[in-house]
Amino acid sequence: MPAPLSPIRTTDNAARTLARDLIAGARFGAIGVLHPVSGAPHVARIALAPAKEGGLLAFVSGLALYTRALTAAPQAGLLLGEPGAKGDPLTHPRLSLSVTAHFLEADDAQAKGLRAHWLTLHPKASVYVDLPDFRFVHFAPTGALLNGGFGRAFELTAKDLAP
Repeated sequence: MPAPLSPIRTTDNAARTLARDLIAGARFGAIGVLHPVSGAPHVARIALAPAKEGGLLAFVSGLALYTRALTAAPQAGLLLGEPGAKGDPLTHPRLSLSVTAHFLEADDAQAKGLRAHWLTLHPKASVYVDLPDFRFVHFAPTGALLNGGFGRAFELTAKDLAP
């Protein structure tokens, strides 16, 4: 019996460009973590911004379950890509990233410089940007699966996703 055909295509420059564009345009995404007590999967919608050095940034509250989960285990999944105004939402491109979270402390020089960048992309964050329980987290991609639309699936490495 012949082996089944893989639905994964050979990664090409068009796939790399699409994945990088999804990262660059991400303002929100879904994060998947494991609950730090029960170990059950937990998914939440979070605000995001592209990081200048690659990857993504989030500005998170220490009260959020996903922040506590990332503190316990920094590996997570991020889903990026919004459905378009027309057509079947499943035909629009989306990127499932495997990431490692790196927290920045408030007194870190890099974190201080990110405040203005964050507020440019998320102006309504001015309500909570200076609250003491919030801090930046950088998500460094370790790999990804890109669904570029029907019949266009690709596996990408961290190198494929680098700017």
